[in-house]
Amino acid sequence: MRFRFIPAALVAAAMLTPVSCVRSGAAGNTPPVKAPRPVTTETTSDTVSASGLPTDSTVTDSGRNTLFGIPVDSYNIKTEKVKRNQFISSILAAQGIDWNDIEKLLSDNRETFDPRRVRTGSPYSVLTTKDTLSKPEYIIYQHDPRVAYVFSFKDTLAIYRHDAEIKRHLRYSSGTITTSLWEAAQENNLNPNLSAELSEIYAWTIDFFGLQKGDRFKVIYEEDFIGDESVGIRRVHAAEFEHAGSTIYAIPYIQDSTMSFFDTTGASLRKAFLKAPLRYSRISSRFSGGRMHPILKIVRAHHGVDYAAPLGTPVLAIGDGRVTSTAYENGSGRIVRITHNSVYSTAYMHLSRFGPGISPGVYVKQGQVIGYVGSSGLSTGPHLDFRFYRNGSPIDPLKVEAPPVNPVAPEALVEFNQVAEGYINLLATIKY
Repeated sequence: MRFRFIPAALVAAAMLTPVSCVRSGAAGNTPPVKAPRPVTTETTSDTVSASGLPTDSTVTDSGRNTLFGIPVDSYNIKTEKVKRNQFISSILAAQGIDWNDIEKLLSDNRETFDPRRVRTGSPYSVLTTKDTLSKPEYIIYQHDPRVAYVFSFKDTLAIYRHDAEIKRHLRYSSGTITTSLWEAAQENNLNPNLSAELSEIYAWTIDFFGLQKGDRFKVIYEEDFIGDESVGIRRVHAAEFEHAGSTIYAIPYIQDSTMSFFDTTGASLRKAFLKAPLRYSRISSRFSGGRMHPILKIVRAHHGVDYAAPLGTPVLAIGDGRVTSTAYENGSGRIVRITHNSVYSTAYMHLSRFGPGISPGVYVKQGQVIGYVGSSGLSTGPHLDFRFYRNGSPIDPLKVEAPPVNPVAPEALVEFNQVAEGYINLLATIKY
């Protein structure tokens, strides 16, 4: 789904009319009758049916229960979960499927099913005949709540993909902080992913580790459902957060072909990172799920980017933040860790020494020297191993999308202000 801002002349007169509108918690019962429409809204129910399979996964047909069109009452059903390091081929072989049939099945259906993407912990059901042969005729692999695969061995070898019907709801929700944003979401029966979305949007303007009791929020967003089960937040339209006596709005607006969130003055809610922690260097090794370690001579993940540079080259903090650790950590050598906000953190490894005044608890500014290139720890020569983390998980520093920091352009402020007014009016209809 894409945002498309309509001309300013139409904004004030347009109606926001979602097909499905749900208000959470103590939100007002009456949706806005008339409000500016800052973005177009697509249909809130999307259905993608699988080729050769019915849209509904489980239905009753003439008194018979069917699952993906299979009369399940005619079979014995055994359900298990994919074990760690277990392959789909071994699962099929364990059910007595011939290896030649397995090879042909996977080869002929490689555009439908990728056997390398089987997930540990995902359930699968084996449907066997009720006679003495107990022959497996179907295996149903539930990849995730959205996608299932049916392996057929009855009349012909085939794999069918089934995409569950997803209904999209536009929701108006609110919450008040007692201990944390996560618990506030739980207390209001909101999808926990909503707290992660809000943390991302406000990462640069609100310290979520310093929330106070009584802080509160309102948010307009789209949520996907399969049946009555929430399967994810589609996108946040707008938000309002009251923190430490201040109200901060998050207004979406497209500028330079990029959608970003801005406050009511048109200032960006985000700050940019430096492109690299060194001014002069070259990349000697990239982020990888598996590479040959130059010293240990084993293949293992390398969740960082190596910058080759002369010994003593200054290493810079890529953004404002707080130093959480300065230590010597085994193979990482001398390392500085910086937490930039509740979402992003970075690590700088193999340093020769730390920068002036750099110690745990110190706040640093973007571009400040926090150390110098070295070869401490497991290292073949002077370089910086730079790590980037999002919510504690490593991500490729070279693929981090630098958030825009430019405010709304002066020539776009009239339209932006009308967009902002529309969202503020909608947020005002939500009750705590």
